Amino acid sequence: MKKKVFITGGSGLLALNWALEMRDQYTIILGMHKRNVVLSSMDSQYCPLDPIDELTAYLDSTQPDIVIHTAGLTNVEECEANPELAQLVNVNLSENVAKACAKLKITHVHISTDHLFSGDKKLITEEESVAPLNVYAQTKAEAEQRVLDSNPDALIIRTNFYGWGPTYRQSFSDYIFTALSKGDNPTLYQDTFYTPILAGEVARTVHDLIKHHVNGIFNVVGDERLSKYEFGLKMASHFQFDSKLINPGFLADQSLMVRRPFDMSLSNKKTCQLLGRPIGGVDDHLQLLKQQQSKKISQEIMQL
Repeated sequence: MKKKVFITGGSGLLALNWALEMRDQYTIILGMHKRNVVLSSMDSQYCPLDPIDELTAYLDSTQPDIVIHTAGLTNVEECEANPELAQLVNVNLSENVAKACAKLKITHVHISTDHLFSGDKKLITEEESVAPLNVYAQTKAEAEQRVLDSNPDALIIRTNFYGWGPTYRQSFSDYIFTALSKGDNPTLYQDTFYTPILAGEVARTVHDLIKHHVNGIFNVVGDERLSKYEFGLKMASHFQFDSKLINPGFLADQSLMVRRPFDMSLSNKKTCQLLGRPIGGVDDHLQLLKQQQSKKISQEIMQL
C-alpha cells in the first residue's frame, strides 16, 4: 500500500512538480487554499491552515503519512509592502502545521529558502547563522525556528528550485524560456549567484532524506554555483535558443528594488554525504527539464 503524502500550497509551482514527480510512488493529496487545481492521479482538497484546531482535525481525518509544507508568501516586494501578511503566512501558518504534525506524529517537511543570508559568502552550510536582509527573509528565518521549536522532529529544507509552472505562477526558467522563444531580450544578473535545482529533484531528494529518518536543517540544492546570467546561457544552449538575446545586467544597479543578497549559494555537502550520491548540476537538471517537455509533463502544469 502506498504511503499518503499531503502537500500544502497545492496549487503552487513546487507542489505541482512534487506531485507529478512522486505520484507513481505515493498517494498524493494537494491541499488547496485559495485556488483549486486538478491533476490526474491525485486528489485536490481544501485544507484550512488556520485556525490550528481545524487544521489538526483535517489532518486527523485524512491521516497522511507525510506532510510537505510548501505554502508561503514568496514575492519579496509583496512581503516588504505587507509585513503583517508575510508574518501570518510564512510564520504563523508554518507554526500551525508544525504543531499539528507534532501532535498527530506525522512526518513533517517544511520548505524554507536560500534567501536567509547577507550574501557576502558563498556555498553556505547549514551551521551558518542567518542574516536576513528583508522582510521575506526575516519571516522565513523566524519560521524555521518556530517550526523546530514546535516540532523538533521536523525536516527543514533550504532550497532554490525551478521547473515548469502554471500560467499564474511562472518560475525563473519559465521566464527565460518564454522570453527566448518569443525572441525577446531578457536581462539576467551577472552579480547574483545561487545553486538552483529542478523542482522534481527537490522532491526526490527530500523523500530520500525522509527514508533516512533525519530531522533538522538540510540544504537541498544543485551541485553547481553560478550566476543567473550563466543559468540563462545554459538554458539557451539546452533548448537551442540564441544566447545573444540575453542581456547581461547587474543587481547592484537596481536601486529601487527591495534589498536582496548577491550570493545565495548553499553547500549541499551534508545532504550528499548522507545520501551517498551527488544531487546533480545545472546541465543534468536542464536535461531533465527538457525531457519533461517531451513527455508532455510540462503541458500538464502549464495548462492550469
